[in-house]
Formats: sequence, C-alpha cells, structure tokens
Amino acid sequence: MVVPSFLSWPESPITYDQRDHPSHIARPGCYPLIIDPIVYKKRLTRVLMDDGSGLNILYIDTLDAMRIPRSELRPAGSPFHGVLTFEVVDFLGSYHAILGWPCYTRFMAIPNYTYLKLKMPGPNGVITVSSAFSHALTCDHEHYELATVVANSSKLPWLGESSVPAAPDYNQPTFSSAFHSLEETKVVEIDPTNPTKTVRVRT
Repeated sequence: MVVPSFLSWPESPITYDQRDHPSHIARPGCYPLIIDPIVYKKRLTRVLMDDGSGLNILYIDTLDAMRIPRSELRPAGSPFHGVLTFEVVDFLGSYHAILGWPCYTRFMAIPNYTYLKLKMPGPNGVITVSSAFSHALTCDHEHYELATVVANSSKLPWLGESSVPAAPDYNQPTFSSAFHSLEETKVVEIDPTNPTKTVRVRT
C-alpha cells in the first residue's frame, strides 16, 4: 500500500462564493489580476498574475529599483534554491514583474478573474489576495499605451528601410481594375426568341 505524501497546508479547501463578490463588476473578465507581493523585502505594487505564462519575469528596471546587485544574477537554467525563481529581462514593461504558472504551482494558488482575487493555502487557513478594479484598469491602460509605443517605434524604421519611393502609373492597369478588350470576349444569346438579349463572356 502506497502512503501519499501530502504537500504543506492542503487541508483547507479553496472555494469562491457570493462572499467574494465585489460591490460592483463593470465588465467581468476584462481586467488583469494585479497583486502587490513582497519580493526581496520590497513591496511590488504592479505584479501581473498570468497563468498562461511559463515564466516568472522580473524586469531589469525593477531589479535596479530594488537595489539588487546584477552580480547576483545567474544564467537561465542554472541551479537555484529559493522560494521562487525569476527570469530577469532587459526590456521595457509596464509591470514590476509577471508571475506565471510556476508561481501558481509553487503556492497552489487559485485565481478568480471575475472577482480579481487570488486564494492559496496558508499555515492558518486560506490566504486571500485582492486587487482593486481601478488599479487593474490603470495598469491595463498603461500597458496598452506602452505596447503601442514600442510596436510603432519598431515598425517605423523597418517601414522606412523597406519602402521604395514610387509614383503610380495611371496608364497601366492594375490586377484589380484591368479591363479586357472586346477581342477576348464573345457574344452569347440567352433568349433564342429575342436576338437582342445577349451577354458577353470572356474567352
């Protein structure tokens, strides 16, 4: 008989019910889940919970703001023993960090994107983390604005390099607007009793 080895704090069931329902939900499911965890003794107020991501991402600007020496970084894939492992990326981001399914798995966390809440087992029962809808909306707008700026700035130089100056020649027909000469068509009668009723068919 195999005796199961249980993980820590799995005794309390995690559920959502009407007690978790906020006073008002404008557009259910349209807001990101933002939390403010304490990482390296610093509280990060803009951390996106993304259960579709396979990585926990920490932006290099966040690392510098937390005053963590870059000398403490290790190459990706190297052994690391700690509560949570981050991939540090050197590009712009509107969030301080992004926590993916490795974090969900590590803490056995269950999200609810309608209520903008996250629940996980703890030593004294279930821990509930909430996100304000106003804060989530602000973060989402700033993320959209940053993504738009980055996308435009990366496309415009490429467009300038790849575009060849040219003026349209209106004497040359295009594929979509070209007409065929009468020599390429023939007249077909559609009513034998009335020879005036004909159509032209391309040959």
